[in-house]
Amino acid sequence: MVISPVHYIVAPLLAAFAIALLSKIYKNAARIVPGIVLFYNIVISLVLMPQVLEKGMISEVIAGWEAPWGINLVLTPFSGFLTTAVSVIGFAIWLYGYKFKVRLQGGEVKYYEILQMMMIAGSLGVIITGDLFNMFVFIEIVGITAYSLTAFYRHRDGAEASFKYLLIGSLASIFLLMGILIIYTQTGSLNMAQIAERMPMVPQTMKVTALIFFLIALGIEAEMFPMNGWAPDAYSQAPSPTSAVFAAVVSVAGVYALIRVTFTVFDVEGVHQYLIVMGFVTMLVAEISAVAQVNLKRMLAYSSLGQMGLVLIAFGIGSHLAVFGAIFLMLNHAVIKALLFMSGSYFIYNSDDKRLIGLNGIHKRLPFVSAIFSIAAFAIIGFPPFSGFWSKFYILIAAGDENMIFLIIGILMVTIIELVYYLRTVARIYFYKDEVEHTEHKPSINAIVAMSFLTLFIIVIGIYPNLITGYLHQAADSLLDKASYIQHILK
Repeated sequence: MVISPVHYIVAPLLAAFAIALLSKIYKNAARIVPGIVLFYNIVISLVLMPQVLEKGMISEVIAGWEAPWGINLVLTPFSGFLTTAVSVIGFAIWLYGYKFKVRLQGGEVKYYEILQMMMIAGSLGVIITGDLFNMFVFIEIVGITAYSLTAFYRHRDGAEASFKYLLIGSLASIFLLMGILIIYTQTGSLNMAQIAERMPMVPQTMKVTALIFFLIALGIEAEMFPMNGWAPDAYSQAPSPTSAVFAAVVSVAGVYALIRVTFTVFDVEGVHQYLIVMGFVTMLVAEISAVAQVNLKRMLAYSSLGQMGLVLIAFGIGSHLAVFGAIFLMLNHAVIKALLFMSGSYFIYNSDDKRLIGLNGIHKRLPFVSAIFSIAAFAIIGFPPFSGFWSKFYILIAAGDENMIFLIIGILMVTIIELVYYLRTVARIYFYKDEVEHTEHKPSINAIVAMSFLTLFIIVIGIYPNLITGYLHQAADSLLDKASYIQHILK
């Protein structure tokens, strides 16, 4: 069997259908099949990534129709790196969530895993598709499954969060379709490489109008202010493994779509400045909002929005070093935020209280989980020797190279805000007294293994960042080299 990029999408989609059938034969199939599929996706990456790094790009033609006439999937060092990260982190989240709580038993597991597989398939499709319409289709798959998973527990707050997500997501779909329609009428193509080639011939008015529609639609998917109001409710109401997937997979796919379109498809002046401004506003509002939260998962959700804002700032700076730092931060955010939601969910499970007050003195009952959460908190702030330090460091250096002194000051001020609420949370864990009796729920072996793996990554990459910086530089080069992308696809 020849392994190709299409397997990234086909495997989890087939798994979603297989789960429904196999569950009738073997009740634990719904829990096991996703792990097998996600591990297979890791194997795909091990086979394809050396080829991508050697050739610079792999383009998979669907049904024999060459681009731009047919559908194609594109694996560049950038998209390939992200699909690999999504597959590995997705597997870790599956391992963590295996036999997750007693609330997901029996028939519920089947529906949960089907939705989860489809959401991951959609996210991977967004990252590797080479045309705009299929990007829209995959975004819709992610949206529909995310709405369902947000309301999975069927209580009022979850239903309200899901409905809000649905309304905003529907708005994104409308704007995205309108943007695609304008592009198609002006270029006669949906293939991103061919659109990029023809974009200089498009009238400026139509070009700017289409870009506005894309920025609104994909800004919603990338959790950009003021279009990210759905995120805190969705993160806090979804099952905890799904919250980790939202942070580590869905948000990464949304940012990728926004960046791929703005960097490759359009050639409008001022879009980079827009990303810097909106990224900073997103980061500032999110971090200030996080300080005010009394609910742990909502605090982590707003923290995620802040990290996405910093990613947008880095891409907006636009230099090689800044893009390198942005991709590094996307990876760190996916790993660290997944770890924070994993460990945080055990706090909630043990305290019967989603509020921060439920964390008082919890280290005595959950020493391992408390240590994991604290390491992840320090890493997301940017403390050395953890991996989060390097991504922020490179972004600040890139801003300094462009003489963006005020931007550097702003990022450091927001980091201080971030420092306040994470240290406050860690202080509750270790230095506050817990005066309430609780039933203990120790983490399972599989959860310990999953969290330990991600923690080890944070520490090892923090000490030896050169283990991945070579890949990140190639990823940055591939995104910035628009001409090579067009030439390879349309050759």
